[in-house]
Amino acid sequence: MRRFLLTLIACAAWPLRAQMDMHHSMKMNGGPLGIPESRMGSGTSWLPDASPMHAAHVMLGAWSLMLHGNGFVQYDWQGSPRGSNQLGFVNWAMAAASRPLGGGRLELRGMLSAEPWTIGARGYPLLLQSGESYRGTPLHDRQHPHDLFMELAALYEGPVGRNLGLSVYLAPVGEPAVGPVAFPHRPSAADDPLAPISHHWQDGTHITFGVVTAGVFTRAVKLEGSWFNGREPDDHRTDFDYTGRKLDSYSVRLTANPGRRWSASAWYAYLKSPEELHPDESLHRYGAAALTTQPFGRRGQWAGALIWGANDQIGAGQPSHSVVLESTLDLDGTNAVFGRAEYVRKSAQELVIASAPATAQYNVGAVALGYRRMVGTVAGLAVGLGARASVNLVPSSLEPTYGSRAVAGLRSACSCGHRAPIDTSTKLDTILIMPTTTVPDLSRAARQFHALSDETRLEIVRLLSHGERCVCELQDVLDAAQSRLSFHLKTLKDAGLVTDRREGRWVYYALNRDALREIAEFASDVKPGKHAGSCARACCS
Repeated sequence: MRRFLLTLIACAAWPLRAQMDMHHSMKMNGGPLGIPESRMGSGTSWLPDASPMHAAHVMLGAWSLMLHGNGFVQYDWQGSPRGSNQLGFVNWAMAAASRPLGGGRLELRGMLSAEPWTIGARGYPLLLQSGESYRGTPLHDRQHPHDLFMELAALYEGPVGRNLGLSVYLAPVGEPAVGPVAFPHRPSAADDPLAPISHHWQDGTHITFGVVTAGVFTRAVKLEGSWFNGREPDDHRTDFDYTGRKLDSYSVRLTANPGRRWSASAWYAYLKSPEELHPDESLHRYGAAALTTQPFGRRGQWAGALIWGANDQIGAGQPSHSVVLESTLDLDGTNAVFGRAEYVRKSAQELVIASAPATAQYNVGAVALGYRRMVGTVAGLAVGLGARASVNLVPSSLEPTYGSRAVAGLRSACSCGHRAPIDTSTKLDTILIMPTTTVPDLSRAARQFHALSDETRLEIVRLLSHGERCVCELQDVLDAAQSRLSFHLKTLKDAGLVTDRREGRWVYYALNRDALREIAEFASDVKPGKHAGSCARACCS
C-alpha cells in the first residue's frame, strides 16, 4: 500500500544560540605563512578563506580568545511508522585561545555540548539515519546526540621555510584527518541544524576519544596523517571513552585551497572496530569533497559543498557509497535559501530491518529545501523566520517498513543571527508543527499480531519489557527447550518486535519499542467511533 506521510520537525528560537560576528583584522589572528583564521574548519580541516566567521573575539594580552556556538530549542515530530516526536535542545559551544609561540602559533580548544541532557542518549528523530547505539541496540531513524566533550585539543603550527610549515594536533577528544569539515561547521549547512543521513560515511569521526595528527603545509596545500582511537562514542555521553581502547586506527588527508573561494580535499582511513555492537568488524573509509564560498550580488554570499564518502567493511564485499550536495544562498543579508540532496547505500543491519538478511543493501536518499528571512533585531540579535521541507526516498522493498516510498517533511524556522560577512549578530532557528495523517500498514500489523498470538511469546515480551535478557536467562525462566525458544524468538524477530545482539558466546534480546508503539497506535486507530462519519464507501452514502 502506497502512503504519503508528513514528517514534521519543530524548533523554537532561543537566545543561547548566539553566533556573534565580530569581524576584525585577519592579520591579528593570522596563522603561519599568512594563512587567515577564517580557513580553519573543524579539527585540522580547511575551509575556503572567504568563509564567513561567526564568533566573538577578545584580546587578553598576547592571547586571542574566540567564542561561538549554536543552540536550537526544537520540537521534532516525524510521522512515519518509524517516526517519533521529541522536545529538545540541540546545542554546542566552543572556546579557543591562541597566541604566538616559537615563531608559530599555539591554539587551545574546548568544545562542549549539553545534548546528553537536553536531547538524551537516544538522540533526536531523523528518518533513515543510522550509526552508534543505545542500551545495547543500534540507533536507527534517530541522530545520536553530541557528547558533553566534543573537543579538548591543542594545535601548534609553525613555519620551517618561506612557504612551508609543520603542524601538530593533540586531542584527548578531537577530530582526526578524516572526511570534510564536519557538518556543524560548514557554511553550506549553516542554516540547517539537522545532520546528513550520510554522516557516518563522511564526517562521523568528528568526535573521537584520542587523536594525534601531524601535517606539513604550504600556503595552498596541506598533507596530514592521524593516529587515533577508531571506536565511536558509546551511549554514556558525559564521560571519556578510553576503557579497553587504544590508538589503533590511522588516516591520511590531502587538502588544497587553490584560491580564496575554494577548498578541495581527499582522504583515506582505516577504522578498527568502530561499532561497539560489532567489535569484530573493521572498515576502510575514503572520499573527497569540494567546498566553495562565492559572493552574490552586493551583499549576498553563496556557500556550497559536494561530498562523496564510502565505507568499505573488511570482508563484506562491495563498499557502500554516499553523496551529498548542499548549499546556502544568502541573497542580500536578509533572505537566504538553503538545501541538501543526499544518496546513501545502507544495509539492513544499519537500518535495523529485522525481516531482511543483515547484508541486504538499500539505496536511500533525502532532499531538503529551506528559506530564512531576517525580520529584525532583539537585544542586538538579528531575528528571522524560515521553513524547511524535505522528502526521504526509499525503495519499494522498504515501503512496508516506512509506510511510503516518499516520506516528506516540513520544517518552519525562526532565526536569530547574522549571515552577512560584516557586522555583529546572532543566529537561531525555530520550527513549527503541521498535522499529519497516515494509513495503517495492514500486512505489517497482521505479522505483529500473529507473533503475539501465542502465550509463550507474550511471556517473552513481558520479560523483555523489564530490559534486555540473555537467551540463557529466558530459557531458565520459561523452562523451555532451546529449539522451541529459538522458534519463538525468531518469530518475534521476523515480525520486528525484538532485536538481538551477540556478545561472545551469548545472544541478548531486547524489545523493539518502535514496533510496540506501532501496535498501540493501530489499536487506538481502530477504536470504535474514532472514524465515525469518515467512511468513503458508496454504501455508506
